[in-house]
Amino acid sequence: MSTRKQPLDRLSVDDYFDVLASWLDLESDAERARMAVRRQMRNTRDAERTGETILGLQLQDHRTGLAGRFLFDFAKVGGKPLPLNRLKVGSPVVISDADDPGDQGIAGVVSSRKQNQIQVATDKWPDARYFRLDLSPDETTRRRQLAAMASGRVAKGRAKQLRDLLLDKRPIRHGDVDDVEFRSDLNPPQQDAVRFALASPDVAILHGPPGTGKTTTLAEVIYQAVERGDRVLACAPSNTAVDNLLERLVAMMPNVLRVGHPARVFESLRGHTLDELVDADPSSDVIRDMRRELDELMRSASRSHRGRDARKRRSLLYSTAGDLRSQIRSLERSVVRGIIDSSDVICTTTTIDEDLLGDAMFDVVVIDEACQCTESSVWQAILRADMVVMAGDHCQLPPTVLSDQAAAEGMRDSMMHRLIEREGKSIYRRLTVQYRMNQAIMEFSSREFYDGSLIADNSVVDHKLCDLPNVVSSELTDTPLMFIDTAGANLNEQLESDGESKLNPGEGKLVVRLATELLDAGIQREQIAIIAPYAAQVRWLRNRMELRDVEIDTVDGFQGREKEVVLITLTRSNESGEIGFLGDTRRTNVALTRARRKLIVIGDSATLGGNEFYARMLEYFEQQNAYRSVFEFDID
Repeated sequence: MSTRKQPLDRLSVDDYFDVLASWLDLESDAERARMAVRRQMRNTRDAERTGETILGLQLQDHRTGLAGRFLFDFAKVGGKPLPLNRLKVGSPVVISDADDPGDQGIAGVVSSRKQNQIQVATDKWPDARYFRLDLSPDETTRRRQLAAMASGRVAKGRAKQLRDLLLDKRPIRHGDVDDVEFRSDLNPPQQDAVRFALASPDVAILHGPPGTGKTTTLAEVIYQAVERGDRVLACAPSNTAVDNLLERLVAMMPNVLRVGHPARVFESLRGHTLDELVDADPSSDVIRDMRRELDELMRSASRSHRGRDARKRRSLLYSTAGDLRSQIRSLERSVVRGIIDSSDVICTTTTIDEDLLGDAMFDVVVIDEACQCTESSVWQAILRADMVVMAGDHCQLPPTVLSDQAAAEGMRDSMMHRLIEREGKSIYRRLTVQYRMNQAIMEFSSREFYDGSLIADNSVVDHKLCDLPNVVSSELTDTPLMFIDTAGANLNEQLESDGESKLNPGEGKLVVRLATELLDAGIQREQIAIIAPYAAQVRWLRNRMELRDVEIDTVDGFQGREKEVVLITLTRSNESGEIGFLGDTRRTNVALTRARRKLIVIGDSATLGGNEFYARMLEYFEQQNAYRSVFEFDID
């Protein structure tokens, strides 16, 4: 029997890390294959429709950032808006010559983005008239994960102990709960979770269903750990999740540091980023002078030079600039080390910059949104820990995995999920009071995913759209739930022209009608979200003028988000009852739990009803007197 088909807990240490390494190889192959397909798409519409490529960019401006890296601002000709894309802050990209299909490009990282401009940080100067950006396989992340896993194989001391208990080679211990003087106003389940985490000598898990205040609870754990003298490393898989936690922490304690590429950091938080703190250090005046000299060298090198020695002069300028950048890095390194050593809490993504943190160890390592982390991605953090706290919800979206083979073998199962399955309730505490959803919106997910344990706080238990200012009372605004059944109406799904994604224009037209009625009733555009499981349906909806300025995205795009009213178009409608990745009900759980006051779901009961989960969902809407037929609505 192949070892990779066995549960990870039953493997030897070497076999366990071999399996993780094989998954990383499969994922790397899948990413490279997808990028190769993208680069073959020379038609602008086809290439950019994937969301992973932007063509026809010009270099607008540049400056030098931390560690001598260049920050390049790219924009479309004439300042046109950028196409819809997946190039988020922190995404690895390749900058290449848009007119040269053979250009291998240079690696960079998206450092900021606006509607009509995207900034990329890189160590090299790109040279072209027009540029293209492609989402890139993240080889840096993969190399760091492989290095951490190699260290995990031969770990000693406390790192070996943690490795062995996480792999079920030794039992996980449980501590005695002490009294805690809470800084935040927490409910009893949140208080219990904080006490449990602080008392655990090895590993503790905080299970935070939607709207239950997971981030608030986790921030309290970190605060209490610092109060007792611990040093904390706080991680999350995405920049956004890191910054959400950072926002809570800076209001509670002074010495919090954000390292890595800052992502959409609020103005009030920028003083806690490593870039800002280095810049504010007195010795940085010298560094700033050196950066200005470097900028001038690079501008001079980028100008066209004529004459017999032009190439030699340009090469000399680049060489001098390289030496100057090395000096800048050396000076910055000493400033950075002092800032890091003086911080009580360091916040970063799980892709830890080993050059910045060196061999620093931490009393407590916190991993937020741990269920969106693959097993291989958490070892960098774990090997720096004396004790680990994981937080998340394994009943929502799993880690993103491109390789179908790796996913089938188990790469989508997070370590947090594995530990809960293995250890049961002894390793976690669940938060049960939620502050987002009307009780009727909450109840189905509570029954299906959380043992019926969720409780709607009094502040939200019966809130509805009609309670909002200037909202007209109507059937849409007076009730919290609605399911619109399209069965029998021939609103069938279609394949997009390239055959890669599905859409349902009939459901889309119904979404447009309902959104228009909500707007007419006084709901603001920013209070509405439209969720579709398929990217093609999202694209179709985003092209409707009636839905301008209404947020429309896939399920993944709304993880961790909420809106007053959410419309979900399930899209699938076919005679064979095929539901595709709607079969992963964790995705549907995310969609169903984004709404605060009103949830509207559109789907075909004939297609969905063959699945037990969706059959129960349809029954729930009927019990709530929230079932409607599409024939009750006029659709053009």
